Order: sequence, then structure tokens, then C-alpha cells
Amino acid sequence: MQASENPDVHSFDEILDAKYGAPGTPEREQFRREAYAYCVGTFIHDARKEEGLTQQELAEMVGVKKSYVSRIETGRVEPSAGLFMRIIDALGFSIMRPAL
Repeated sequence: MQASENPDVHSFDEILDAKYGAPGTPEREQFRREAYAYCVGTFIHDARKEEGLTQQELAEMVGVKKSYVSRIETGRVEPSAGLFMRIIDALGFSIMRPAL
């Protein structure tokens, strides 16, 4: 039996639809925002650790409190675009425009 023939196997979209509603619904958008904040926080946490920085050191570099860096890293708050840019710059990353 192939996986597609198994009635117990569902697509990820079906699972999300069942749990959080269809794309565009308030529940699904809330989930999307929370998932995005979690991913951004994990990226920042891992990059900070790789650079050997403490939360306090990163906070001082970007002009926020350590507790705010902690809340970003745990996905409880989503940084503004400006703060995100300062963070990635402090961590040695850059956003480059793709060549056309």
C-alpha cells in the first residue's frame, strides 16, 4: 500500500486546516505569526550562540534590554524590521539583493 492510499496519512495543509482553519482565517493567521516568530527567534538564538555572544552582549549591541532579546529568541515577541536588521548586522549577517 502506498502512503497516498492510506486514509490515515494527510497533507500538512489538511492538518493545519483542521486545527487552525483555512488560510486567511484569524486563527490560521495567528498560528502563522506565532510560527514565524518562533523561527526567527530560533535563528537569532542559534546565530548568537555561534558567535559566542550572551543575550546581554547582543542586547547592548542593538540597543534593547536583555529580557527583550530573550523574548525574541523564545518567539514570544516578533522584532520590528529595523531591530531585526540591527540584530542580523550585529551577528555578522547581511541581506543582499539577488542579482538580476
